[in-house]
Amino acid sequence: METTPPEKSSSSSPDNQNVVSSEPESSNTLIENEDRKHPDVEGEIKEVHVEHEESSSAAPGGDAGEEDSNLDSVSDEIDRFLSLLSSMKDKSTPPDIPDYVDVFCKLVEMQIFTYDSGDASARFGCNPDEDSRFLESVNRISKLTNEITQFRSANTYYMVSLNRTSSVLQLAMTFLEDEFRALLEVSNSEGLKNEDSNARALKAKQPSFNFNSNSNSNQESSNGLPKTESDNPEENSSPYSPEVVARLNKIAIAMISGGFEAECCHVYIMIRHHTMREAMSRMGFEKMSLDDVHKMNWDYLEQEINRWCNIVKETLTLVFSTERNLIEAVFSEYPSIYQTHFKDLARNVIIKLLNFAEGVSMTKQALEKLFRVLDMFETLRDLNLKINEASYSDEEWENELKSEICTPASRLGEMAYCIFCDLEGSIKRDTGKTPVPFGGHHPMIRWIINYLRVLSDYKDSMEELFELHQKSNEQHDETAESDDPLNDSKTLHPSNNNNKNHRNNHNQKTKKMSGFRAQWMLIMDCVDKVAEAKSKLYKDPSLRYIFLMNNGRYMLQKIKESSEMQELVGDAWMKKWSSDLRTFHKNYQRETWGRLLQCLNQEGLQVNGKVYKPALKERFKNFNAMFDEIHKTQGQWVVTDSQLQSELRVSISAVIIPAYRSFLARFSQYLDPGRQTEKYIKLQPEDIENAIEELFEGSGHLSMARKKT
Repeated sequence: METTPPEKSSSSSPDNQNVVSSEPESSNTLIENEDRKHPDVEGEIKEVHVEHEESSSAAPGGDAGEEDSNLDSVSDEIDRFLSLLSSMKDKSTPPDIPDYVDVFCKLVEMQIFTYDSGDASARFGCNPDEDSRFLESVNRISKLTNEITQFRSANTYYMVSLNRTSSVLQLAMTFLEDEFRALLEVSNSEGLKNEDSNARALKAKQPSFNFNSNSNSNQESSNGLPKTESDNPEENSSPYSPEVVARLNKIAIAMISGGFEAECCHVYIMIRHHTMREAMSRMGFEKMSLDDVHKMNWDYLEQEINRWCNIVKETLTLVFSTERNLIEAVFSEYPSIYQTHFKDLARNVIIKLLNFAEGVSMTKQALEKLFRVLDMFETLRDLNLKINEASYSDEEWENELKSEICTPASRLGEMAYCIFCDLEGSIKRDTGKTPVPFGGHHPMIRWIINYLRVLSDYKDSMEELFELHQKSNEQHDETAESDDPLNDSKTLHPSNNNNKNHRNNHNQKTKKMSGFRAQWMLIMDCVDKVAEAKSKLYKDPSLRYIFLMNNGRYMLQKIKESSEMQELVGDAWMKKWSSDLRTFHKNYQRETWGRLLQCLNQEGLQVNGKVYKPALKERFKNFNAMFDEIHKTQGQWVVTDSQLQSELRVSISAVIIPAYRSFLARFSQYLDPGRQTEKYIKLQPEDIENAIEELFEGSGHLSMARKKT
C-alpha cells in the first residue's frame, strides 16, 4: 500500500492571529490542538505505522522499496516547504504547517528504531544507500528545526512543530553520537591490536650507540599543507579503514550541521586522547617527576633517555602523520575545527614528553652523558621542525609550543657544550704515572679517540651549539657594554678608550678561537701531549717509541675511518702525525738496531792488515748476546696494528739480515771449524729472520729458546 503525502492545507485558522491565552498551554494541549487542526494526521501516521510493520515482515526487495519511495516523496515535499520558509521575508504570517512534517518526523523515528532493533543486518553501516538517505533526512530535520524556530512566535502550531522536530533531532543526534563513539572505539581497538607488536618491540629496545639521525623527506598533503611521510607505510596508516573514516566523516557533518558540534568534538577528542595515552604507554612512556629523574643512577637513566628518544620519534609520527591525517579526514568540511583540535592534541602530547627532558636537563653534568644529551637535543630540534610543518600558519600556537620546547632544549644544548669543553680539562687533570705494559695502547688515549669518534657523528649539532653559545655571549657583551656607564660617547676619558679596545681585542680573539672545530683541535693537542707525557714513563727509549707508534697509529687509523674526523682535524694535522710516526720509527731503529749494527762494524777487527781473532770473537759474542736480549725483551712488546707490525719487521730485517749475512760471509772463515765456530756463530741469517718475525707478539722468545735447548 502506498501512502500519498497530503496536499498542503489552504485553510486558515484564527490561531494565525497570534492570540495569546491567559494561561500557557501544556505540550499535550498543543499537540491535541494540532491534531484537531489537522484531523487527517493521526490516520496518516497510523497508516505509515501499518505500512512499516508490513514492510518489516515482507521479503527483501518487496514493500521495502515502497517505503523508500514514500520517504523520498515526503522528503521532496519537505524540501519544497523549506524552500518556501527560507524565501519568506515576513516572519509574522507564515504558512500552515503541512501534515507531512509530522509524517516525516515519524519516518525518521522509525528508521532510528529499525537501526536499534537488534537486527544485525539492519544496523547502521550495513546498507550505505539507506544510511545516506537517513543522514539526508537528519539534515532535513535540522533545517526544519532552524527554519521553524524563526516562526515560533507566530502561532502555537509552529511551537508544537518546533517541539516535534527538536525532539526527533535530539533523538537522531543521540543515536549518531552513539554510533560515532562506537565506530571510534571498536574500529580503533582493532588498530591498536595491530600496533601492539611494534610497541612492545619499541618498549623492550635496548639502548644502542646509533647516533646517526635520519630525517624524513617533506611532501605536500592533498590540502597543500606540508607533511612528513615515512619509508614505512605502517607508520602512516590510519587506525581505521577508509570505509569507517568515510562514515565518521558523514556523521560528523550531520552532527555539526545539526548544531551538535560540541558533542561530536567531545567524543572524538576524548577517545583519541585516550588512544594516544594508551599508545604512549605501550611504547614504555611513564610520567616522571623531576625528583624521579634526579634519583636515577646513570645506567638506568641512559636507558630511559634512549627509550624516550624512540618514543618521541614514534609519537611524532602518530601525532603529526596518523592523527593529523585522521582528524583532517573526519572533519574535512570544517578546517577550523580540525585545526583547533589537532593543535590541542599535539600540545597535550608534547607537554607530556617535555617533562622528562626538563628533568634530564637539570641533572649533574658528566662526560658520559654527552651523547645521550645530544640525542635529546636533536630530538627536540626535530620536534620543532614538526611544529613548523603542522602550525596551520598559527603563529601564536607555534610560538607557544616552541617556547615550551625552548627551555629544556636550551638547557640540554648548554649542558652538551659545557660537557665537551670540560673534556679538555679532564684530560689535563689526569696524573696517572703507571705505564701501559709492553708499550700497548693507553686506555685514556683510546677512550678519548673513541669518544671523539662518536662525537664526530654529532658534528652539525655541535657546530650549532657553539654558534648559539657564541651569539649568546656576544649579546651578553653588547648588553653589558650598553649598561656600562664608562661606555658613553660623551665620556672622553683615555682609560675608557683603552678598556673598549681591550674588550674588542678580546672579543676578536675569542671569536677566532670559538667554534666546535677550534675546541676539537685543542683536545687533539691535549691528546698529543698526553701521548708524549705517557711515553716518558718508560725507561727504555726503544719501548718509548714503540708506545708512541702504537698510540699514534691507533689515532691516525681511527681518524681515517671517519670522514667527519678527517674534516675536523684537517689535512695539516694528518700530515703532521704521519710525519711524526715516521720519526718515531726511525728513532726506534736507531735506539734498538743501530746499537746492534755496531757489532757488525768492520772497524777495529784488523791489525796490521790481518784479522784480529779475539776482537772478532768478541764481536760475535756481543752480537749474540745483544740480539738475544732484544729478542727476549721485544718479543714481549705488543704492536696491535698488523700493518705497523709488518712494517717494523720488514724494516728491521732489511737492515739487520743483509749486514749480518755480509759480516758472516767475510769473517766466519777466520774462526776454526767445529767447536769454535759453533761457540761464536750461534745464529744463521734464517734464524735471525725467524726471530724477527716473532717480535711484538707479546709471546716472548720462542725460536731462540728452542735453539738453546
